[in-house]
Amino acid sequence: MPPPAPRATRTDAQTNRARILAVAGEAFATSSGASMTAIAKQAGVGVGTLYRHFPTREALIVELYHHEIQKVIDLAHTLAAELPPLAALHRWFEEVARYGKLKYGASEVIHAATNGGLDDKNYEPFLKAIAVLLDAGAASGDLKPGIDPQDVLLQLSVLWRIPPSEDGAARAARILDLVLDGLRARPANA
Repeated sequence: MPPPAPRATRTDAQTNRARILAVAGEAFATSSGASMTAIAKQAGVGVGTLYRHFPTREALIVELYHHEIQKVIDLAHTLAAELPPLAALHRWFEEVARYGKLKYGASEVIHAATNGGLDDKNYEPFLKAIAVLLDAGAASGDLKPGIDPQDVLLQLSVLWRIPPSEDGAARAARILDLVLDGLRARPANA
């Protein structure tokens, strides 16, 4: 009798997990009703593998939320180091809008999992990411000084209320232009 097949290596498990998260992100950005079976099939894994990594749909959504928001947080620091302040802020806002499509389809689960945001471990890091970009813009003279990152977050929160569609993408772009315009420094007599 041949020996049993070796178990999946840790690398395979990590690859499967990453692929599931990537597929789930696309699926939930398109439809809040994406099924676990469809996600597993599109990720090229069995349903059992998906449930080993994420025992419930809610667990998958919460992990996806943490994964995606961390990417947005990290991007703020990268953009601030690589681009002029207004370009960095604009590019970051575009990424927040992309993230907003995911949050639109999963907001109820995320809201419940984070106690309405009160227990969200990502809140402070997200505010700090906004502050990095605002501080760079204020230092360059491109943005008004002293803008509160919480005020900007409140403005951005409208993005997770826009349905993901072509019209929604255009609306998000217009809203981001309005937000950015409101943050710009103005000459004293303008």
